[in-house]
Amino acid sequence: MRVIAYYLPQFHPIPENDEWWGKGFTDWTSVRNAAPLFRGHFQPAEPGELGYYNLLDAAVRERQAQLAREAGIDGFCYWHYWFGGKQLLEKPLQQVFESGQPDFPFCIGWANESWKAKTWVDHQKGTDRMLIEQTYSEEDDKVHFEAILPMLRDKRYIRVDDKPLLVVYRPLDIPDGKVWVERWQQMAKSAGFNGLFLVGNVTYSKQVVEVKAMGFNAVNIVPIGDAKRDIRSALRHLPNLFWHVCGKAPLVYEYTEAMSAFAAPVMQREEVVPTILPNWDHSPRSRMRAFVMHNSTPQAFKEHVEVIKRIVDKKQNRLVMLKSWNEWGEGNYMEPDARWGKQYIEILGEIMQA
Repeated sequence: MRVIAYYLPQFHPIPENDEWWGKGFTDWTSVRNAAPLFRGHFQPAEPGELGYYNLLDAAVRERQAQLAREAGIDGFCYWHYWFGGKQLLEKPLQQVFESGQPDFPFCIGWANESWKAKTWVDHQKGTDRMLIEQTYSEEDDKVHFEAILPMLRDKRYIRVDDKPLLVVYRPLDIPDGKVWVERWQQMAKSAGFNGLFLVGNVTYSKQVVEVKAMGFNAVNIVPIGDAKRDIRSALRHLPNLFWHVCGKAPLVYEYTEAMSAFAAPVMQREEVVPTILPNWDHSPRSRMRAFVMHNSTPQAFKEHVEVIKRIVDKKQNRLVMLKSWNEWGEGNYMEPDARWGKQYIEILGEIMQA
């Protein structure tokens, strides 16, 4: 497998977050404030050797790269936030690019989603309050491409089929998506590339056909939606679902049960990029509105990765996305924590070396 891990840069203060949420807010704020919501719920999660880091610390970024190498991860996909020429949370990647360190492969994932109050914190009230809106235009596309072009040319930038890899978080939100794809491919060719290897990110397998029709090279399915809508699972969770809809309880599935959606037959298609998921627990951000995959263990994770590897080994393009390296507020992270230490890293590393 060629494993690329999504990387969240929301671990350093920015003026906008200070204004919206209070001085010094980062995703660690939500992580620290998390609490158990049901019997056996393991919260708050606490980081291990890296601690509650600041991503503007170059030593932290270097250690992250070292740990990722131990896990056999091929590179980081940094989430990139661009709103009509304004960037947010851009400093960690900018410093990586400008310093040349760590010497570890990377690519960009454009998180093309408006920020509302519920994006990072859910206070149960006012969750639709717009903080900054995602907009689209032909002129902005040109400015956007020029802004990231130096990174695309970096020797560390990840390529697939000799094309720079660019992930788009919500491809179906783009107006005239087919035109957008053609425009970006043409800009890349005009810049001297063979084009871009565009990957659209979706949460339902039924969306694959539509994204491919837009012209994307591949589709990464993170099938959270499929997992929640599995009829057999849904029937077993009806009582829990009732209280969840009422805002009185998180929706809780067993991790091993939810992982069946990540190995569905659609993942065998050549144009589909499967996902490895160490865990999912959105409760630090969403509290009672969260979806929680309960009882993830290193052994359960090992079985999940082995299944994905068997699927990918039959493909020509053996690309896999790992969600995520450090998404602590969603409970999907590979970094060492106080509960399991480095076991998830060690397990993935062993499988990758086998």
